Amino acid sequence: MMVYLDNASTTRVCEEAARAALEVMTQGYGNPSSRYALGQAAAKRLEEDRAAVAAALGCESSELYFTSCGTEGDNWSIHAAVEYGRRRGKHIVTTAIEHSAVLEPLKALEAQGYRVTRLRPDKEGRVSTRALREALREDTVLVSMMLVNNELGTVQPVQECASIVKAYSPDILFHTDAVQAFLKVPFTPAELGVDLLTVSGHKVRAPKGIGAQYIRAGLKLNPLLRGGGQEKGLRPGTEATAQIAAFAAACRTWSEHGAEHRAHMAELKAYALETLKEKVPDLEVVTPGDAPHICSVSLPGYPSEMVVRALNDRGVCVSSGSACHRGKPSHVFAALGLPKRTLMGVLRISFCPDSTREEVDALAEGLAAIRAGRVGA
Repeated sequence: MMVYLDNASTTRVCEEAARAALEVMTQGYGNPSSRYALGQAAAKRLEEDRAAVAAALGCESSELYFTSCGTEGDNWSIHAAVEYGRRRGKHIVTTAIEHSAVLEPLKALEAQGYRVTRLRPDKEGRVSTRALREALREDTVLVSMMLVNNELGTVQPVQECASIVKAYSPDILFHTDAVQAFLKVPFTPAELGVDLLTVSGHKVRAPKGIGAQYIRAGLKLNPLLRGGGQEKGLRPGTEATAQIAAFAAACRTWSEHGAEHRAHMAELKAYALETLKEKVPDLEVVTPGDAPHICSVSLPGYPSEMVVRALNDRGVCVSSGSACHRGKPSHVFAALGLPKRTLMGVLRISFCPDSTREEVDALAEGLAAIRAGRVGA
């Protein structure tokens, strides 16, 4: 049996999403821009699917644009926001624990003369509203703060921070990477008070290669690409109708069972933390996580990459952080100021609605074996 507890990295596509994708690929495969019946049927299905994703997000269909992934949405938000505020200044505020899809484009902007303030979290992984307030300047054009951290599971005070930013200046745009928050914690873009918000399909049991971008109604941004005018000209290119249909199907399923899914993941995470502390006495809980599906632990003194490989040999899949790190030390865990022995042994555990107690038990047995020196047992 394969034990998969790395759902913050990606999720297994649910049956509803797979069926929807197959249906569109084999039957409703018209180009939505074509004027004949097959194309117009595809266009109608596209807008129905857009409405389903928008409903799950809690925004208007007219505010939702399809992208290829969360990275694309984050990059689009950042570059569009700095262009929007180019007359105001060249200062950006973010956090030290953002995803690379935010931090890397900001590094590129720094090379072009922009100044970036990176707010550091406390030991629990949360950024303070006071720190944000003190970071704002007359030349600030953008604040980008993720809603749920992808490695810690902590929920950042986005609503409070957006309110602070807008009180300081309505002209400063606020972006949130909500890739790990979408359908896992309740929110709507309007409740958060943000201008731009990014989500991704493969974190919620849709295929890889599809995401969505919320752009507040009335906000006029430059296009991400130049082309044939799809997505109201802001994100042109023939729409990925099969992936979009799958994304919508996954959202409909979550919307129908969301409370049940969140309760299941939260209960399972609590069981995992209790079981791991019981079976692996030296294990430390780095953060229990506010979101129901992510927590992080450490086996101090045991290099996490070694532990990940040893668990893999037992058929257990967890990670040492974001998959985007590719074996490099996590800047997120480093930002917490953890002791070196704790930092070197950090593991991220993440759940989905299909996760089970048996999987947690297999993880606990694996970690106990590693600690006892029975790595191949």
